[in-house]
Amino acid sequence: MRTQLLKADESALSLAAELLKNGQVVGIPTETVYGLGADALNEQAVLAIFAAKERPADNPLIVHVADFEALDALCHVNDMARRLSDAFWPGPLTMILPKKATVPTVVTAGLDSVAVRMPSHPVAQEIIRRSGCPIAAPSANRSGRPSPTQASHVMEDMNGRIPLIIDGGESDVGVESTVVSLTGDTAVVLRPGGITPEMIAAVLGECEVADSVMRPLREGEEAPSPGMKHKHYAPKAPMTLYAGEQTQVANRICEEYDCVQGGVKPLILASRAHLPLYGSRHVFDLGPDAASAAHALFSALRYADEKGFTRIFSEAYPEEGVGLALMNRMARAAGFDIVRI
Repeated sequence: MRTQLLKADESALSLAAELLKNGQVVGIPTETVYGLGADALNEQAVLAIFAAKERPADNPLIVHVADFEALDALCHVNDMARRLSDAFWPGPLTMILPKKATVPTVVTAGLDSVAVRMPSHPVAQEIIRRSGCPIAAPSANRSGRPSPTQASHVMEDMNGRIPLIIDGGESDVGVESTVVSLTGDTAVVLRPGGITPEMIAAVLGECEVADSVMRPLREGEEAPSPGMKHKHYAPKAPMTLYAGEQTQVANRICEEYDCVQGGVKPLILASRAHLPLYGSRHVFDLGPDAASAAHALFSALRYADEKGFTRIFSEAYPEEGVGLALMNRMARAAGFDIVRI
């Protein structure tokens, strides 16, 4: 299969919509990361997403819509969903709600709930509108790889696997959407993102965070949200996180870096303010704060792969605000190899 990479102009948007109507898979920009989209109500089209990604079938997908009214055909909407959509849609918030029979079970991995989101990226919105169907779209990477925040990242993973990738520029947020379950009496964040638990609580009065956010799922435990069950976001190199007082963290990372042997090529991921602590060692600048680091993380992991680094040592971040989303991705990328100093 020949994969076209096209800028998001009029002809490209029309082609994307036509392919989606015909059951094809298209790489689509969103404000979080690039998605791999197909008609959510076409079971064969959805199966093609799993095939392109080599994604396990027990991992549910998110259904993207262009307006709130589209939810009527997909799920049972409650008052919490209405209030959160008023506050945060369009934007990087995914809501899990009881599904309707119109949604194929392959989309939800057999669960009786469905994840829904209205992206704010204008290209994504236009493609959904033109296609006339809700779009199931996980991140547009090979399963387990770092998520793509640029069209070139999608091309790296999907060249020859899908017919079209639409280039809508670099993703603004850089990590996947917040996933909040609204199937019970209280909102529960299953995957943190740019919309923080504190922001949700400010709208609803309360919000819980699932304990599985910062641990791997136990054997036999169901994954009610994308990004929970399998190893995610991982670079090729083994990665370790170091948490604690900053000077001690930097000293420990430098010790580990200097001890590598046998042709190992190490890389450090660090906050901009701490770069002087690492001297002339190879360091990737994650930016001045947690939000910047979240935006840069997947590019950093892909940079490590591209440049052939074979060991990664990374600073950890406080698990608060957007830092919780950042640490969720970092911990899963590292296989939860976290050294607390």
